[in-house]
Amino acid sequence: MNKTLKIYRQVSRIPGGKWLFSRALTFRAPYFATIHPKILELDAGRSRVKIKERRSIRNHLGTVNAGALCTFSELTGGLTVDASIPVDLRWIPKKMEVAYLKKAKGVLISTCKVDPETLIPGEVEVEVEITDTSLSTVLRARIDFYISRRPAFQNGENLCRTNK
Repeated sequence: MNKTLKIYRQVSRIPGGKWLFSRALTFRAPYFATIHPKILELDAGRSRVKIKERRSIRNHLGTVNAGALCTFSELTGGLTVDASIPVDLRWIPKKMEVAYLKKAKGVLISTCKVDPETLIPGEVEVEVEITDTSLSTVLRARIDFYISRRPAFQNGENLCRTNK
């Protein structure tokens, strides 16, 4: 099982575990802390993340800033891919296309679903949808991830190999 998913499953069982996992995630990738995400659900092929509108991510119109929504999309898509790929693979976002469909206000939920079988070396497209409390879609994003083998696995070597 993937390390990210294993940790999430262990930590989310304890009271406050999802909050703790969310905080640890923003410690690992500090820029995501700017949107104060809370991981609601994480499994192979699926994630749901929540943010709340707050002054620090508001634009001049009083809605959630487009940059914050893109950050939110990247977090959700990346987390889904990270929890779904085998340990011998790694990923990086390469391109993102977004469609802003409605003003983003209040509590927002970002959802990403992907078939883990499609996460193979090369470019993979992942879709993310952000909805508000009325379940109206405020943003749709398509993110291209570049997936490759981890260097230690390039020649069939294992990361856990001991040197003799």
